[in-house]
Amino acid sequence: MLYTPDKSCKQTMNSTLSSRRMTSSPNLGIIIYKKYLTDELAILRLKPEQGRVPDFQAGQFVALGLDLLHHNKITYRAYSIASPPEEKRHFEFYIKMVTDPLPGQLTTAIFNLKERDRVYWCHPAGFFTLEEKKNDGSLDMRRLILVASGTGLAPFISYTLHLKNKGTCREIILMHGVKYATDLGYREILENLQTQTQNNWNFKYVPTVSRPDHQLSAGWNGNNGRVESLIMSNDEGISELERIVGERISPENSFFHICGYQGTIDAVVKLLTPAGFVTNRNKRNDGSFDIKIETYGS
Repeated sequence: MLYTPDKSCKQTMNSTLSSRRMTSSPNLGIIIYKKYLTDELAILRLKPEQGRVPDFQAGQFVALGLDLLHHNKITYRAYSIASPPEEKRHFEFYIKMVTDPLPGQLTTAIFNLKERDRVYWCHPAGFFTLEEKKNDGSLDMRRLILVASGTGLAPFISYTLHLKNKGTCREIILMHGVKYATDLGYREILENLQTQTQNNWNFKYVPTVSRPDHQLSAGWNGNNGRVESLIMSNDEGISELERIVGERISPENSFFHICGYQGTIDAVVKLLTPAGFVTNRNKRNDGSFDIKIETYGS
């Protein structure tokens, strides 16, 4: 998935997303795996040409680069890492082919990478990482609610696999909204994780499809609507999310991470604000917040 440079809350994107001349030897990697999920969605695995995957935190990104014109000038774009930090053999990326308004040259080239192709990469960076402690330094055991639209799912795959690996007993709800059922990347893995209960693992996967009547959603019988619809109250004043968890959602019992389109983020924040939630872009006077957000361009 591709970051939108000046819309995201963070990160020193300008340097990684701009074209620049090679002033030192960049890292090289080899595509060792590619799987098309649809014509516009694919999973790539990149193995460092030398050494292993460096240490990183779940939720960080890697800038991938190509010398498109073979002029010793590498152009980079940043993609979130979908694999967990414990995976040292390769990076995994969940990538969408951007076609609106027009496909970009670099985006197209990266999406069309094949197994055995080589690509430049920069060390992991970024601040959209897990919040595991409260503002006072104590361990945060509030319910973790991950809200994703489109390929904003990628960092949450890294989150979930990492938390599973470390044996967390924190309740995790992952809500993913897409247009068509075929766009539900990682669906099989997430459904499988939902069935596991050993070692106090408590994970729920809640996908939703906004165009259920389309042929690309044939056979879909799950939730319908955009992902924010899962947080909207029904006629009885209860949201689907609250029905699933069995209580009212509040800053005292839940912490949100939201990743995806700006419209998704705006809608979810608007729905949560009346309940007392605040974002990391508008912290309380003591520095605390209950929603961490990241904006994606695709």
